[in-house]
Amino acid sequence: MEFVSSDRTIRPAINATALKILIAGGFGVGKTTLVGSVSEIEPLRTEEQLTERSTGVDDITGVEQKRTTTVALDFGRITISHELILYLFGTPGQDRFWFMWDELAQGALGAIVLADTRRLASCFAAIDFFEERNVPFVVGVNCFDGSQMYTVDEVRGALDVDPFVPVLLCDVRRRESTKDVLTALLQHIMSLTGHAQRAAADN
Repeated sequence: MEFVSSDRTIRPAINATALKILIAGGFGVGKTTLVGSVSEIEPLRTEEQLTERSTGVDDITGVEQKRTTTVALDFGRITISHELILYLFGTPGQDRFWFMWDELAQGALGAIVLADTRRLASCFAAIDFFEERNVPFVVGVNCFDGSQMYTVDEVRGALDVDPFVPVLLCDVRRRESTKDVLTALLQHIMSLTGHAQRAAADN
């Protein structure tokens, strides 16, 4: 699946189909970076400085150097073709903002769950959220500098996701790597849609 252009000034067709994709995962896993790396428009960010008030509230284990946090959402756009564009919504990762997920998930076609091998447990809530709502998702294992590398099978086993859920290693700082994850999600959604249509035809 090819993206129409890497030009951040591209304008999609007026009658293009728009699809909503969520980017979820734990605190500090790279959601804001993912949206920024691939968006063809200047991303909308709602980042605020971390203050002493978050001490004991936000778990920053493994990301002690992080100084900002998303408090509402990140928003970006990428054109797949002149007929298809994706709107990317990055969710806040902290427990105290989970109440926003239901609203953000309305109308979502699918999701990317970002995982950090230093803190795999931080993405469990996102995986559970999408599984319970039957929202198709893929897992992108964001490979941070200096983090211990694991195989895809090791991560799949640790997260206990279904065998048909794609799990990919990625570096969301790199545009091409982010595009690979988005492509995998779209192919996964198309595969699930095809299975559902064949099952309906058989019945």
